[in-house]
Amino acid sequence: MAKTYQYCVAENWGKGFIDHDESFRITFASYPGNVWQVPAYNKHANLWIAKVAGSVKTKDEAQAIVTAEVQAAQATWDALPDDQKTDLNPRPADITLED
Repeated sequence: MAKTYQYCVAENWGKGFIDHDESFRITFASYPGNVWQVPAYNKHANLWIAKVAGSVKTKDEAQAIVTAEVQAAQATWDALPDDQKTDLNPRPADITLED
């Protein structure tokens, strides 16, 4: 069975945002724009979203947020002088969220 995910927007406040027990029970992925990917149909993930006052988003809504953040970072990079565009400072890549 393929994994399914849900997305939410929640601001990471630091220590305690994801506690040890949650990191053991939930697989997290973070994206630009404070977008978080967690397993769908998962009691622990739903409790975590409530704990962090996350705003649940559809995949399309989450993708729009991530794309806007990436495009802003790309525009900032494009505006850099050529001597600052190096392999150590690559242009931000596009990100596509998983279903």
